[in-house]
Amino acid sequence: LQDGGVLLVGAGNSGAEIAKELVRHHEVWMAGPDVGHIPFPIDGFLGRHLLVRLVVKGLFHRVLTVRTPLGRKVRPKVIGHSGPLIRVKPRELAALGVERVGRVAGRDGRPALEDGRVLDARNVIWCTGFAPGLSWIDCDIFDDHGHPRHQRGIVREAPGLYFVGLHFLYSL
Repeated sequence: LQDGGVLLVGAGNSGAEIAKELVRHHEVWMAGPDVGHIPFPIDGFLGRHLLVRLVVKGLFHRVLTVRTPLGRKVRPKVIGHSGPLIRVKPRELAALGVERVGRVAGRDGRPALEDGRVLDARNVIWCTGFAPGLSWIDCDIFDDHGHPRHQRGIVREAPGLYFVGLHFLYSL
């Protein structure tokens, strides 16, 4: 990075973890909506052994799946949005000196915020998530929203094509 301030555009887990690393040597601003956070230390004994099992295995693997009505209802709201901060908490970032700022509205050589403020950032890092980039797949396997049709990762219309999260695996 160049000497000077860093603007992180995106306030999810990647943005928060990058901010935590950079604030030691740079002034750091983080733009993006508050995505919430897990309210307990995930790396502590209780977090690792009790709460993660309850939340991950209980809530995400049993309740919020496409096999349940609640999971199917919540899915469209979750896809394409950042999840809550897991390891880095907002108050930790604030204590380290990371400044949360409003939406980036434009630039005139430097990033300008909606409130009219212009940041003296020499570096901008985009942490705005990712798209699965599935345009290379030339098969009729997508639903009306552009998501692959699959049953627990198995794509019936394309034998040998398996969907895992946002990744496809080919079996040879």
